[in-house]
Amino acid sequence: MAPRASWKGFLTVGALSCAVGLYAAASTSERISLHMVSRKSGHRLRRQYVDEETGQPVETDDQVRGYEVSKGEYVTIAPEEAAAVLPDNDKTISIDAFLPCDGIDTVYLDRPYFLAPVDEAAAEVFDLLRRGMAAQKVAALGEALLFRRVRKLLIRPAGEGGALLASTLSFDYEVRPAEEAFADVPDVKITAEMRELATHIIKTKAGKFDPDAYQDRYETALAELVRAKMEGKPLPKAAPRKEEKVVDLLAALRASAKATGGSGKTAPAKGKSAKASIEKRAPARKSTRKAG
Repeated sequence: MAPRASWKGFLTVGALSCAVGLYAAASTSERISLHMVSRKSGHRLRRQYVDEETGQPVETDDQVRGYEVSKGEYVTIAPEEAAAVLPDNDKTISIDAFLPCDGIDTVYLDRPYFLAPVDEAAAEVFDLLRRGMAAQKVAALGEALLFRRVRKLLIRPAGEGGALLASTLSFDYEVRPAEEAFADVPDVKITAEMRELATHIIKTKAGKFDPDAYQDRYETALAELVRAKMEGKPLPKAAPRKEEKVVDLLAALRASAKATGGSGKTAPAKGKSAKASIEKRAPARKSTRKAG
């Protein structure tokens, strides 16, 4: 079954235009979902908005968004008022500029989408643009109204699949300066021996990026827990935490350099998702709802 486009519209570069669709490049649908349920009845719980002063439930028609201007005082914004300030054209990704792929600061990358033509008529223009970008090793910087927000998009060739990868970008005010994270990091003295040992460790751990080799260990452990409970088996026990000891940096580097070796590759462990494994191997679930 073909994936469903999250958004459809037109990609425009000067006089060139083609119909395209955005398709989510990453999804959390295969993760194990845990819902909130009542410990006593086993029934699923539902959230409800209540007035924080009166404690009374507020119906959907009476709910509006608001900006807090002072403690407990809000300027309310109705949906139609918010919609009125959006740009008129919400069906176009307009390309503003092309820039070198190696000059992109990845900290600004937000959410990835595949950008592809939606019909045969658009395929020729789309492929011409994709091949030209790949040959020049450039990315396109565009803008579009996506999901009720004006977003900047970085569009890059996506391998050999014939698609383009479109990543929404965080705005400058949303990205924190690196200086904030390193403000309290003290200056340290690194000796030549330390640098040589660190270089040796890095070289012996050299590998390549292979997503198939990476395993979501928490998801796997959670799947084992769910399966054990469904099958009535003993629950897995948490391994005792190792006590962290403060050690001399140079001594640790020497010990690590002595112990390291090989390619540093991880054995493939992807396979089916933990959720699919539970659904295939576990018996049918028994209802926890009480009769009547």
